[in-house]
Amino acid sequence: MTGVQTIEVASDEADQRLDRWFKRRFPELKHGRLEKLLRTGQIRVDGKRAGASLRLVAGQMVRVPPNIAAPPAGGDAPPPAARAERPPVPAGDAKLVQSLVIHRDDDVIAINKPYGLAVQGGTGTKRHLDGMLDALRFGAPDRPRLVHRLDRDTSGVLLLARNARAAAWLAGSFRHKLARKLYWALVGGAPRPAQGKIDLALAKEAGPSGIERVAAAAEDGQRAITLYATVEATGNRAAWLVLWPLTGRTHQLRVHCAEALQTPIVGDGKYGGAGARVLGAEITPKLHLHARRIVLPHPSGAGVLRVEADLPAHMRESWDFFGFDANADIDPFPGE
Repeated sequence: MTGVQTIEVASDEADQRLDRWFKRRFPELKHGRLEKLLRTGQIRVDGKRAGASLRLVAGQMVRVPPNIAAPPAGGDAPPPAARAERPPVPAGDAKLVQSLVIHRDDDVIAINKPYGLAVQGGTGTKRHLDGMLDALRFGAPDRPRLVHRLDRDTSGVLLLARNARAAAWLAGSFRHKLARKLYWALVGGAPRPAQGKIDLALAKEAGPSGIERVAAAAEDGQRAITLYATVEATGNRAAWLVLWPLTGRTHQLRVHCAEALQTPIVGDGKYGGAGARVLGAEITPKLHLHARRIVLPHPSGAGVLRVEADLPAHMRESWDFFGFDANADIDPFPGE
């Protein structure tokens, strides 16, 4: 057993969730106890209370309360042997993830994440992007770091940091809302009005089968804001929207389209219900949500990083079916 410890977040731990950081360093600490320690303020980051989902930044100081086993030998960072235990990336996965790269420089790699590929592992998820990142070293000493997320069934631009400095910079850009993230979506129906701002608070709740979901919650939810604009519509059947989330809540765009606009994203069975399947057999039931573009200050401090990802095959087929221009250069929010 130990007294109070203060541990510095290592460079290769940047952007980990606080609860996963504890799970990695203190595997014997049960989840329920961890939640209680967080809830009662016994765990602090840089002297402040923190939640389980807090994304850590390299150099932050984590207060670890007494009576938790000491971290692995080797100082603040997990020992090299622990990192070496990560299995090699299978050749097929390595080839796949390298084919997804759409931008690469000394600080950043951007990939066009395909539909259906999870970013990180979880219950029942053994194949995921995080397990393939060693294949994206391209001669660098460190594996790239995840700095933000996309849902498994959302495709599009995903940024990876190639070093600790870039990871801290990118994480800060997302946290301080310096990144402009534009999504394309195909929705069932046509929003009224055609362009506007959604300001609808969201909260997580248990669904009817015990599966966690997100719903509108005006009183106890977290504020969530999305700008939206209709690019084209086919009467009241379907519409092509550009979405700009000004906040980053879980499933924000999906719930905002379904509940605030009453035009669910096509293929969104979790939130859209029957309205997400109204287009018939010509349109695949896969989710039609794509992270089209990210624009933010470059981690080097020189200029702006602008990355754009082509539509996945199933969305391109839908764009072709409706006669939409899948290669359009669109930004309907120039004054924002």
